[in-house]
Amino acid sequence: MQTSQPQPTSTEENEIILGTGMGPLKFGATQDEVRALMGEPEEIEESEDDDEFEHQAWNYLEEGYSLYFDREDDYRLSCIETDHPALRIFGQPIHGKSVQEIQDIMRQNGLESTEVEHMDTGETRLSYEKEMIDLYFDEDQLQFVNFGVFISEDLEVQWPS
Repeated sequence: MQTSQPQPTSTEENEIILGTGMGPLKFGATQDEVRALMGEPEEIEESEDDDEFEHQAWNYLEEGYSLYFDREDDYRLSCIETDHPALRIFGQPIHGKSVQEIQDIMRQNGLESTEVEHMDTGETRLSYEKEMIDLYFDEDQLQFVNFGVFISEDLEVQWPS
């Protein structure tokens, strides 16, 4: 039986809550709500014209976050990418852990990876497709995580309540 994890009260805790967000950053937040929580981003990137999804990426370089807002979702927060060293999931610190250690943590919480890909760049990507999270490793150490709002099988965004 899974126990519900306590909801963190600050981004300092850097707790990833699958499908929901991280700390007080909740998927579905407007750009104004994110700005109120995080302040102004150090840079804002617009997607390229040929990108499948038009989006903005707000980069908080010092904190180690990139926050993604998709145009088709009215620029609501839909994805977070982070390499923050205090990163946690299911209450456990994960930055620098091996692929096997991450798979063990996820398995203990009822999740099986859907794909392990060894990329041309030498990195390894561990994906949990249903849970909308990709974990990237270099020399078998977790470097950064990209995770987003859940999407249903009929491709509907499942905003957290």
